[in-house]
Amino acid sequence: MKGAMLYGPRDIRFEERDDPKIIHPTDALIRVSAACVCGSDLWPYRGIQEITEPTPMGHEYCGIVEEVGSDVTSIKPGQFVIGSFFASDNTCPHCQAGYQSSCQHREFVTTAQASMLRVPLADGTLVATPEIPADDLLPSLLALSDVMGTGWFAAVAANVQPGKTAVVVGDGAVGLLGVLSAKQMGAGRIIAMSRHEPRQKLAREFGATDIVTERGDEGVARIKEMTSGIGADSVLECVGTQQSMMQAIGSIRPGGYVGYVGVPHGVALDGEALFFAHVHLHGGPAPVRRFLPELIDLVWSGKISPGKVFDMTLPLDQVAEGYRAMDERRAIKVLLRP
Repeated sequence: MKGAMLYGPRDIRFEERDDPKIIHPTDALIRVSAACVCGSDLWPYRGIQEITEPTPMGHEYCGIVEEVGSDVTSIKPGQFVIGSFFASDNTCPHCQAGYQSSCQHREFVTTAQASMLRVPLADGTLVATPEIPADDLLPSLLALSDVMGTGWFAAVAANVQPGKTAVVVGDGAVGLLGVLSAKQMGAGRIIAMSRHEPRQKLAREFGATDIVTERGDEGVARIKEMTSGIGADSVLECVGTQQSMMQAIGSIRPGGYVGYVGVPHGVALDGEALFFAHVHLHGGPAPVRRFLPELIDLVWSGKISPGKVFDMTLPLDQVAEGYRAMDERRAIKVLLRP
């Protein structure tokens, strides 16, 4: 089969890769119905996160089960399934506590930008939909594999509560779906921090009540002004830079919660400043598997449409153009169809 391979900064190729096979009896093979390019894929694509050899890409996926290992019991060939970017057994103590992305036996799924995919620990990783979905549901179901689950975790970690004020730092797919998540959790005021008009429009569609275009210290000052000098109850940090993290911490009220899901690059925190800020910090790689059943129900019932973050669709063999479009901010998120 063919799949995406990253050779170095801005050097993505679509080329022959070995067909995946069942290696362990807990594996499953799925025929990928849709994959996509993630904002976190841009870190190695831009050379910020170094790779040392040609690397297969892709960690967001949904598709039809083709084959399962002899120990797999919860899914079967012919089912449509969605899985997390971390394979998990869903039985270890960390999984049972709801942190499948810290599973004691976790494996990172990294080869999904291809027509076929091997998923380890299939019983604990994959969740089947009630039936084969209509084609128009694919974007929203694919979003659950990462960005919707990650935005949802940001809102959970930020302790978003009904009637309270939530701020979302970042207007990529995760940030926008953080807005949608905060809306679902009943936030009374949702302030999206964005400078880009198309993203502002989608943020409002997802439930943002206010837009703030300022960044850094100016952004913090604007949030304080809008909250009578108090700060927000919850802040969802969805970028992963020093500026975005400090902007999030600066915007929170004493005793408030920051949920951070942007993969940190160059982030350093001042312990003394944190001590006196009385801020709750919680985040990390989203335990998407925890939320998949609930999120599938929300999509299936038509209550949420997270697939709206996909504003470009390309055939898989044009994956390099998908990376370029996101790198140049011509697209919020690119869906790939094999």
